[in-house]
Amino acid sequence: MARAPVLPPFKCDYQGRLLAGVDEVGRGPLIGAVVTAAVILNPDRPIAGLADSKKLTEKKRNALYDEIIEHSTAWCIGRCEAHEIDQINIYQATMIAMERAVAGLAVAPEYVLVDGNKCPKWHWPSEPVVKGDNRVEAISAASILAKVTRDREMEALELKYPGYGLARHKGYPTPVHMEALRRLGVTPEHRKSFRPVQKAIEAVGFFEQPAENEDKSLPYPTDLFENSC
Repeated sequence: MARAPVLPPFKCDYQGRLLAGVDEVGRGPLIGAVVTAAVILNPDRPIAGLADSKKLTEKKRNALYDEIIEHSTAWCIGRCEAHEIDQINIYQATMIAMERAVAGLAVAPEYVLVDGNKCPKWHWPSEPVVKGDNRVEAISAASILAKVTRDREMEALELKYPGYGLARHKGYPTPVHMEALRRLGVTPEHRKSFRPVQKAIEAVGFFEQPAENEDKSLPYPTDLFENSC
């Protein structure tokens, strides 16, 4: 199998201090929100070791997450929940979540770089960067914030819905997840427009809800911008 070509370092025409990087996590999973992040790094407080979040260990991601939160000029998490994904499809939900992340920045960006090959239709000057999480530090930082945030949410959902293995596979359609759907049914957090989830609803139905006197709250905020920026 031929290796993918190595892309050259990205050169951006914008050279100011208010450059935002944007990335997303969670387009492929069967459960939970698609999570995006926007980050404006502070040139006076550089962060060593920024890279594509998928290429970092969990320990390194968590350490960098704390540094990004502390040292960045501004950052924000944007999201679209499962019920929104079901209404408008995952692509549109991802675009909306990216726009929410940028709109929520405490400092308005002058230019935005988005990981991938397309930007949302928004009013900020911007451009997409293929493999940007490896080529642009601000996008790398955004990928880390988004992944750590979503991974922690999957760990929280594992406590609410034990038996699905969410903390391990993070909601992706692994054999463990598919077997759990066939055995336990579909939770309210699953994306019902995704075909494997539809099949589980048809075959098994829905996860049995906890008793009324049990605590149903999640140990993380679900309000869009609460404690996000």
